[in-house]
Amino acid sequence: QVQLVESGGGLVQAGGSLRLACAPSERTFSIYNMGWFRQAPGKEREFVAGVTWSGGSTLYGDSVKGRCTISRDNAKNTVYLQMNSLKPEDTAVYYCAAHRPVGPVLTTTPARWTYWGQGTQVTVSS
Repeated sequence: QVQLVESGGGLVQAGGSLRLACAPSERTFSIYNMGWFRQAPGKEREFVAGVTWSGGSTLYGDSVKGRCTISRDNAKNTVYLQMNSLKPEDTAVYYCAAHRPVGPVLTTTPARWTYWGQGTQVTVSS
């Protein structure tokens, strides 16, 4: 069982930046595709960003494209989400997720991700 622990959430003003981090408990972290999702109250869980196990490919949700960067450091067993130019509509609980890759393409479907963190709250004030 892979446990994922997120950190880095908080309160920030619109236009500001935050960097989220996720540290899996699994020592074979490098074999998993990693991703970030978010869920605002009353809304469905939304794909934010994903990175393949090698770090060679990334994918972003339309709502954050150009403002967020996902990266991973397999030596440190950590995946990061750098968020810039934050907007009030970015307010949500952000979840780290992982799954063993099936093919070369990242999936944006929450049900296809196997492991989830507890989430970290991001609040953007206007």
